[in-house]
Amino acid sequence: MDLHSLIAILAIGVASNLDNAGAGIAYGVRKVCIPWFANFIIALMGFLLALIGGIFGKWLALWTTPFLGNLIGMIVLSSIGIWVLCQPFLTPPSEQTKSNSNSFLRILRNPEEANLDGSKTISFTEAIILGIALSVNNLAGGFDAGITHLNVWATSFIYGVLSYLCVGLCTYLGSRFVADKLGKQATVVAGILLILVGLHQMF
Repeated sequence: MDLHSLIAILAIGVASNLDNAGAGIAYGVRKVCIPWFANFIIALMGFLLALIGGIFGKWLALWTTPFLGNLIGMIVLSSIGIWVLCQPFLTPPSEQTKSNSNSFLRILRNPEEANLDGSKTISFTEAIILGIALSVNNLAGGFDAGITHLNVWATSFIYGVLSYLCVGLCTYLGSRFVADKLGKQATVVAGILLILVGLHQMF
């Protein structure tokens, strides 16, 4: 793997996992504990979704030219970035008052709400739900890696490691330093980074 490929993987990985950092800070501020096994499950979900996206992207790359692959990757990453940026405007305030029947969709919009039972500890089941909610960006990032001929396994592994580090470290920072403002800004930064990385692939 050359240096350019590694930088590309790290750039997309960091952008894809900034929501994990934001969620970690939000939990830390609320004094919600994320045990190591729950964090591992979250990271595993990130790894698996990135791998699934990567395998699909790699398969699609067999039928496209390098230019078209980069173009598709740019469109996918930029679209996800725009979607991330628009989330605060697409979620009505009344959404938070709905019953648990829509809890999964609510968590997809607001991952920090995954502590459904209010126990102040993320359980195994909650970790799976939270991991999926936080890994939507990884699915797109893995697809981009596959279609642009990056190493899918290395990409997925790095995404998983970054997820574990972001959630664990930022939960600690949130509980210790109450950095809630950074948590709120993480989504915006993630969206902008995804768009910039996508555009960089073509220009």
